[in-house]
Amino acid sequence: MHFVHDGVEILVDCGLFQGSRSLEMLNAGDFDFDPAKIDAVILTHAHIDHSGLLPKLVAQGFKGRIWCTRPTADLLEHMLADSGRIHEADTQRRNRRRDRAGDAPFDPIYTEDDALKAWRQCQTTGLEEWLEPAPGFRARLWNAGHILGSASVELECGGVRIMCSGDLGPDNKAFYHDPSGPSGFDFVICESTYGDRAREKITLEGRRKLLEVEARAAIMRGGNLVIPSFALERTQELLLDLANLSRSGALAGVQIFVDSPLANRVTGVFERYAADLEDTGGVNIFDNPSFHFVDDVAQSIRLNSVSGAIILAASGMCEGGRIRHHLTHNLHRTDSTILFVGFQAQGALGRVILEGAETVRISGTDVRVRAQIRRIDSYSAHADQGELIEWIEERQPIAGSLFLTHGENEAVETMRREVQRISPELSVCIPEIGETYALAPAKPAKRTATGRADIQQAIGQDWQNSYARFSTSLRQELAKIHSEKRRQEAIDEMRRVLDTYTHFKRKQQDGSKR
Repeated sequence: MHFVHDGVEILVDCGLFQGSRSLEMLNAGDFDFDPAKIDAVILTHAHIDHSGLLPKLVAQGFKGRIWCTRPTADLLEHMLADSGRIHEADTQRRNRRRDRAGDAPFDPIYTEDDALKAWRQCQTTGLEEWLEPAPGFRARLWNAGHILGSASVELECGGVRIMCSGDLGPDNKAFYHDPSGPSGFDFVICESTYGDRAREKITLEGRRKLLEVEARAAIMRGGNLVIPSFALERTQELLLDLANLSRSGALAGVQIFVDSPLANRVTGVFERYAADLEDTGGVNIFDNPSFHFVDDVAQSIRLNSVSGAIILAASGMCEGGRIRHHLTHNLHRTDSTILFVGFQAQGALGRVILEGAETVRISGTDVRVRAQIRRIDSYSAHADQGELIEWIEERQPIAGSLFLTHGENEAVETMRREVQRISPELSVCIPEIGETYALAPAKPAKRTATGRADIQQAIGQDWQNSYARFSTSLRQELAKIHSEKRRQEAIDEMRRVLDTYTHFKRKQQDGSKR
């Protein structure tokens, strides 16, 4: 979010696009503003979809401070550096592809060095303490209950009071108190990730029982239980519950591998703040003889030969990292289980698997899906619809407008309808990326510019997702044709369709130029 007043500009968060390849490609595009003119950034938390473009911002001229809580700054050192390494490695891998021979090389969006430069510009502050991030702006942070160090941002400028939710955690989440904050704003900007769903209320003990049932069933099948898990927060929550199940004897003798160098470093940060975390019983729950923290590649590869183990690996949406390696070696096994415990964005590999794909493409290889695919929805770090509405009501009265953001279209629209049903007099806006609004005290927001069509078109499933599904099934479909001649005819016909479409589009473009 970009705020401008009297020539002073600040950002609340500066995150990476995540999802389909088309959406991720937008990260390489230009900012809609001049980074050198940004005076300050206020960061709600360390997740990459909120912080991941900070290194690019700094590399392109931002020299101000990045305000955040101390735990966020400690996490950011590892999160941003890891993101930089991923961009460098991904760029090298794409440039080595044979089908790109002779093409201009890609450049990484930013490097590990860029990431560490950005981290050094962090300035920490405590919760509920007023600060002046830039001339004319006052701000303070409130507990958001989402992940370690997460905060909502209260902002005052030009007589306007604004509350930016950041990401909000659910009630009774492990490790943290429930979200908090003051009331009475001109504008409230609230996330809507789970704006279209109400989760069944469940206790910490109930959640552990669900995990125990899934884990024991998976181990009984004889294969591995593979859990795609975000390195930050989800891994640590899972370890909290697995430690409890291990101590109770429910998972006696089961070896648990955390195959994510980033998750291992993040766990070290959690240990640093262990005294401030709830639900740990006053002990270091990460020090458990069943836990094995895997760092080097050779250790990771050796996991190919194990069975009957629990393997946690990033990324949580299966879009990168070592989880893709473990999916390649376990998806085809009928005795293995893949357990999803987090949100899967449209276009992400995890979403494709959850939606029942029979074959998926991983790093250029077609992989059959024969493993058991399971899901537990009780580990979400996001508030559900009821909890979001409760948080909004606690910020009332809202004299201007409520903005609903950070959610897929259906979730945001469902959330809007529910809010309007409860508060029909409230002005509710669903902004598109790139739209701008004029904000005045006690008046509804006024849109002053429309959004970016290219981003809207890239959201959700893209042509590359469709191509991956088509290409993985093509060989199987051709194999069903039991005549070499007919098989070749089918290929020739598909070729003619593509050539005809290309010719038609070229004629269309030539005609529009006349």
